[in-house]
Amino acid sequence: MSPSETLKQIAEDIYQVKLPLPFALRIVNCYLLRGDSGWTIIDTGLHTENGEAVWRQTLAALGIQPGDLSAIVVTHHHPDHYGMAGWLRAWNEVETPIYTSARERDMIAQVWWQVDGVSKDFAALMRAAGVDEAMLAGMLRVGAEIGAQTAPHPPRLDVLTAGERISLGAREFRILNGPGHSVGQLLLYDESARLIFCADHVLAKITPNVGIWPGSDANPLASFLDSLQSLSDLPVDLALPGHRSLIEDWPGRIAELQRHHDERLSQMRDAAGDGATALQIAGVVFNFDHFSTHEQRFAVAETLAHLEYLRQQGAIERHGDDVWIFRRC
Repeated sequence: MSPSETLKQIAEDIYQVKLPLPFALRIVNCYLLRGDSGWTIIDTGLHTENGEAVWRQTLAALGIQPGDLSAIVVTHHHPDHYGMAGWLRAWNEVETPIYTSARERDMIAQVWWQVDGVSKDFAALMRAAGVDEAMLAGMLRVGAEIGAQTAPHPPRLDVLTAGERISLGAREFRILNGPGHSVGQLLLYDESARLIFCADHVLAKITPNVGIWPGSDANPLASFLDSLQSLSDLPVDLALPGHRSLIEDWPGRIAELQRHHDERLSQMRDAAGDGATALQIAGVVFNFDHFSTHEQRFAVAETLAHLEYLRQQGAIERHGDDVWIFRRC
């Protein structure tokens, strides 16, 4: 991929970098902010040979040399956002702050630095969802392959807190929290420009995955929907997301996401019927048999999140210990 395909100037001081992904999303949007004291990177991509090649091309095209990066921001711990943080820090050849939230720092340690523990928790969760051992083995294998694409890990991570203000590039941002897709996801809001880096909290065309995973909120969909409602009146003229196109109708897109989840909740409740596992319900609601193993993991996790939301609303019941059975009330 040439720089003309991967690099786009969004504003005088903002560049979007499209990093390739080896799964269905295909692309993750990363960003570069230029400032007098250096460049800031927002999200880093998955660490692959192709990812390295695109970063090298991009940095060369913009005349960025080792030592020119003043900060790296990781909005959340997912591998397509965190994966190249350590590599970029090493490329920069100087001590470079890598910012994330406290919860995401903990998740990075739990998911990518302590792989055995999180794999056991994930396996227990998938078995409770009704996943058999053959499917689970495939899910664990895919997880391990992706985990390997987050190394090398940075020597340390620095914390940003919601409500805090920070200067990055030539702009000042207020830190916001966008829970649901990931428990402590960071959003960066430039009030003066009415511009927000919204990571995977609000996406155009597709809906962010909101799932139950080891370490996630007990009810992540409730956190997500509450956050969308609280952000719907935020003055935003341009949102820069982690995937797909830029968003110019912020309240309109939020309203679409709210309607989508209303419909999805209704589908989940109907699919539960007189009793079904989360895997069986996922098979009804999603085009599950045509999904890759990677996508099947996300579909089961998202199904669990919707079912837990319905359970806490009193719309369904959950029975069983080793394998959960969900039943419409």
